[in-house]
Amino acid sequence: MSVIRSVLSLIFYTLNTLIWFVPIFACGLLKLIPFKPLQKLMSWTAKSCATAWVSFNGLNQKLCTPTKLNVTGLEDVKLKDWYLVIANHQSWVDILVLQRVFNRKIPFLNFFLKKELIYVPILGLCWWALDFPFMTRTSKSQLKKNPKLRGKDLETTRKACEKFKEMPVSVVNFVEGTRFTKQKHARQSSPFPHLLKPKAGGIAFVMQAMGEQISKVVNVTIHYPDGIPTFMDFAGGKVKQINVHVDIRPVSKELIGDYTGDSEFRVGFQSELNRLWEEKELTLQQLEQNHKQ
Repeated sequence: MSVIRSVLSLIFYTLNTLIWFVPIFACGLLKLIPFKPLQKLMSWTAKSCATAWVSFNGLNQKLCTPTKLNVTGLEDVKLKDWYLVIANHQSWVDILVLQRVFNRKIPFLNFFLKKELIYVPILGLCWWALDFPFMTRTSKSQLKKNPKLRGKDLETTRKACEKFKEMPVSVVNFVEGTRFTKQKHARQSSPFPHLLKPKAGGIAFVMQAMGEQISKVVNVTIHYPDGIPTFMDFAGGKVKQINVHVDIRPVSKELIGDYTGDSEFRVGFQSELNRLWEEKELTLQQLEQNHKQ
């Protein structure tokens, strides 16, 4: 039965993506024309198409994958506000979960992606057309050899945020920077049993560029009671339930400032992020405990 579910689900995902790819990519090409009103119209059209794409993916999940989604804390959100969405990251399924939870409730989700993902067939071009920022991962050794690379991601973030200011958007950042695995957790010696260490740079750059415009921080905790699934587990209906806790809070003064130039603010920002991660760890432990009862 799970094989049949997987095949049907994958066919639907593929057809849905191919159908919506055409207008989304066309909008991306038209945005290359240096005429501001046209660019804004094409951005709105592309995001409207992407919202429909996500809606049909959600329908596919309801029909083919009988996963129960338990969502708590999702209230007092609007389609015409700017949000910073932060979440723990364990699987590619996280993206589908976030899209399904927030679709048509807050502005379309824009993810910060590794630059290599632009080469993913079809999807990479869709993400480009939707103005998803593609980030370069720079290692410490690369920075040592070429210190000029230090500001590259900040510049990419700044350019992305300029576009984000033109219409309401939800900027998504997986603060751990990579998906959770036991090996990465051990390598980091993370103090959080269910989480990797949070990385401040990504959201700090967003807040530095548009902190006054962000209305709220949406802190999402995703919990898989039966273990971290693969995409094929999800497509095959093997994931029985997923718990999602949403904590919506105002933007605190500790999150707005000059992260790159003010060392005192930088320390305070990192402390605030670690505090959020401590709360997220407690939430995961509580969700785990509730599942066992």
